[in-house]
Parts: sequence; structure tokens; C-alpha cells
Amino acid sequence: MASKSNREHTFNGTAVSRGIAFGPIHVVARGFAAPDVYPIKEENIPAEQARFDLAIAKTKEQLSQLQDHIEGIAGSDDEGLVFEAHSLVLEDPGLLRKVSKAIEERKQNAEFCFYAVMQTFLEAMRRVADSYLRERAVDIDDVCQRVLRNFKADDGAIGPDHQHLLVTYDLSPSDTASMDRAKLLGFVTEAGSINSHTAILARALGIPAIVGLGGAVLETTALAPAIIDGYSGKLIVNPSEETTARYQKLAAERQSARKALEALRDKESTTTDGHHITLSANIEFTHELDTVRENRAEGVGLFRTEFFLLESSNHPNEEAQTKVYRELALGTKPHQGIIRTLDSGGDKLGVEAFSEPEPNPFLGWRGIRVSLDRQAMFKEQLRAILRASSEGKLGMMFPFISGLSEIKACRKLVSECMGELDAEGHAYDADLEIGAMIEIPSAVLVADEIAKEVDFFSIGTNDLIQYTVAVDRINHRVAKLYRSSHPAVIRLIKMTTDASKRAGIWTGVCGEMATDLHMTPLLVGLGVDELSVGPHDLAPVRKALLSLDFGECQEMAARALTLATSREVFDCTKAMAQEAYPDLLEGLDAV
Repeated sequence: MASKSNREHTFNGTAVSRGIAFGPIHVVARGFAAPDVYPIKEENIPAEQARFDLAIAKTKEQLSQLQDHIEGIAGSDDEGLVFEAHSLVLEDPGLLRKVSKAIEERKQNAEFCFYAVMQTFLEAMRRVADSYLRERAVDIDDVCQRVLRNFKADDGAIGPDHQHLLVTYDLSPSDTASMDRAKLLGFVTEAGSINSHTAILARALGIPAIVGLGGAVLETTALAPAIIDGYSGKLIVNPSEETTARYQKLAAERQSARKALEALRDKESTTTDGHHITLSANIEFTHELDTVRENRAEGVGLFRTEFFLLESSNHPNEEAQTKVYRELALGTKPHQGIIRTLDSGGDKLGVEAFSEPEPNPFLGWRGIRVSLDRQAMFKEQLRAILRASSEGKLGMMFPFISGLSEIKACRKLVSECMGELDAEGHAYDADLEIGAMIEIPSAVLVADEIAKEVDFFSIGTNDLIQYTVAVDRINHRVAKLYRSSHPAVIRLIKMTTDASKRAGIWTGVCGEMATDLHMTPLLVGLGVDELSVGPHDLAPVRKALLSLDFGECQEMAARALTLATSREVFDCTKAMAQEAYPDLLEGLDAV
């Protein structure tokens, strides 16, 4: 194919995180992680072939021993036949020839050539209509993993740890959050949508990213030079000198514009007519606090805890959690750091494995429902937050609240934890702010009652939109129906801000809508008091707020609330954004 030669080839997907990245491609298909890839010299090809032959021989021997062991336990030959079938895969002359040819032509290490050949075959099997063949992919996947493990038992040769552009079928949120930003320059996935949690994290981390780029895994070659255009959604493989020069110029222009925005970082996020909007940051890890401070955020409006709590097999105990939350408290001084209690389920990390998948995880066991069902674990987190609050200004908020009873149950547990800490002699801030996340329409409809129990609201627009318009935000088939400008959505936001003002509390927005510069005038006009965005979005959002007139935003929002369609609402707010800060909107497509 064109992309496997040295000719330039362009793939088109959906841009989900802005930026331009240059580098060699690293391909990871479904099933298991790719081994390291590195070039080999012509004279080392026979040695690589010998390494491959040795790994195959070791694997066949292991499979034979497993077959004998299983048959001995079961007392019959039938149970061991699966391992005999696995061995037959490794005796396929066509497979062996393809790997040998790949080593010779690619001049890359044997384990990666084996991986590349097998993953191309596996991807083809996964896409066929025949269910029997699709199921056999699991068996072949297992054989591949055994062979790759046996490569590691040889001379220990590994590839260099280099910067790269990742091309893969899909990424989980935990994969995205745990990436080494020093090595990962950008990523492309075949699956995913602009509203998936993985895409949201990419934007928060400032990683140029493209999703929905079908065929990328099969049609790109490891180590091939490439460019990710996170503005237009293009992956350019083997770019020409002319294309590279054009993108280098564009990247330099974007960097220059970014520096101009950073010059405004010491200015308060106040509109031209003197109305201040608190501008804070969304983060996952305390090491991001340096970036938060550099960009002059007014604290942290959302500290996600699911990665810290769930990314490892060992759940952090109260002491470990207290240490992390203290780092947040100290790192955000003199501002506030708001901790979202564990928010698992849906497209986020799960708190525990299910014996069977939930039929509809977005309407299932997630958010505060998990915490209230696992109260020992929940109280451990509450105690840790309270103890850390003695070091600085912390707040906590509860995710996925659907009604008043859940908030009362949470407040009761907080009171119990305070009593325990008093008895044990631990210091804490008895006045730390407690908030409810508004993500479900039912919470909006009883917002006046919930407001009596909390100190603030934080609108999670990602879920609020999803549950209002009944659109799975990670389903690409209906992604076009996921509209932040839907009249029902903006009316729910207005109902929330009105309820908070009647109760004398404040309302923030920590969802992706807060980063959408087209929607900034509308959010300001609807009465939002705080916008919390990814650290890399602080600069453009600050510039937008500095460019707007609050009174004009209120008038525009009043008009928007009378409109009947998403397009009319969007055009209304976009017109004001375009007039106030046209430079910020350059290159952005309407969402």
C-alpha cells in the first residue's frame, strides 16, 4: 500500500486534541502490548532469524508440556487438543516465511516483525463476518503472547526508549493518563469519539490526538516518519519535505500565538465590564500542579481521584490518600483544590471486576452509587480528604448525584468521619466546602432542595448533555446528536445557576463545555461563576473571558434561551465569540 512505501500518504480521522506532532510511528494493535522495535544491520539478519527460530521452538516445547499436563489431569486427550492446535499455528510455513521476509525487508528486530505479521493477521480475523473465525483470534492471540515472552528469555536485547507517535486501535482512559509525556508526542486511534473520556484526557494533558481513523493499524509501518495534525484530524505518513516544511511553519505560528496568550497569564479572568469569573484547572495527578501554577489558575476545580485510586492493583489506604490530598492542598495555596470523590464506571475505570458485563454501564453502577455501596472504602477517602484539609483550602464534591437522598447520605458519612477524627485527635477544616456535581437532569429538577445541603454546584456537562439528549457520547454512530448547544441543555444550566443564586451558593462548570471557546459567551451569560478546564486550556479561556462584556453575554443568553434548535443557539453564541476573539477561533471547527 502507499503508506508502506516511502510515498506520502494521508489518513483522515476526527481531531480531538489540538496540536501538531512530528515523529516516528509506534504501532500497537489490539490484544497485547507491542514489543520494542529497533533497526538491525544487514549482517545481523541471520542472528535475528535464529532468535525467532529459538522462540518458536521454546513455545512449541511449552505447549507440548502443557498438553501432556492437562491430559494427565483430565484423563483423556480431548482437553489438551487446544494446545495441539496452538502448536499447529507455529508450524504454518506461510507464517514462518512472512516473519522471515519481514525481518529481511524491514530490517527490524525479530520479535517486532513477528508481532507485526501476527497482528495484521489478527486484525483481519477480527473484522470478518464469520463468528467462528473471529473466536479463533483469541487462540492465536494467546500463542503470540507466548512467543513474545520467550523472546524476552534470550539475550535480553531491547529497543531504544524513544519519542514516538502512537498508532493503536483504541486507548482506555487509564492508558491515556499513565502515558509518559516525555516519550509520547501524539496518538491516533481507530476507535473512539470526540466526547470519549480518553479524548477528554488527551486535551487535558495537551497531547495532539486523532480518533476514528479506520485502517491505521493495518496500513502504517512502525518507525515510519509521520505528522499528526490535531487541528484537521490528519495523519500524514512519510511526509514529503514540502509537507514537513509547511507543518513546521504552522507549528511555529501556533507556538508564537501560544506565547502571546501566556503573556496574559498574570491578568485576572475578568470581563471588560468588571465581572470576575473564577478560572481553575482540572487535573488527575499532583505532578500537574506545576503547570497549574505556571498558568496562574485560581486553584483546582476538579481533582479526579479514580486514576490514583484504581490504576494499580493495590488500593491506596487512608495514609497514602492523605499524603496525596495534602500535596494538593499545599500546591494550590492560597486557592482552593476541589477533590471529586471516586467516580468509577461508565467509560471510566471500574472499582471492581464484574462476572458479567453490565448491560448498560452508563446507567449502571457508577459514581456516587459505588461509593454509597462500598461505605468502608468511601469513608477512607472522606477521612483522608478531611485530614488533608488542615494543610490548605480543600473542597470535596460528589459525582453522579440524582437526587436529595444521595446528598444527605453523603453528608451523614462526612459527619461520621468528622466525629471519628475528633475522637482520634486529627485536625481538619470543619468548614471545608462540600459540593454536588450536576450531571443528571433529575438533579437539576430538584436543585433548589440539593442547594440547601451543599456549598456549591459543579456542572459536569459531558454527562449532563449525554443524559439530556439520550446520546451515548462514545458511540460514533450518534456522536453528531451530542450537542452542547441543545436548547434543553442550556435551559438546564440556567435552572441550575438560578437555583444556586437563590440559595446563595456558587456554580462552576468542569466539563468539556468549559473549554469550548464558542460556548464561553453563553456560559458567562447563563450565570456560571467558575470555569474549570485542563491546564493547557487555561490561556485561551482566560483570553476569551478578558475579551467579553458580561452585560452583553447576559443579553445574548436571554435570546438563546428562547431559541428552538441547537444550530440557532450555537450560531448565537458563536457570533459573539467571533466578534470578541476571532484569533482564538481560527482553525476550530464547530462541535
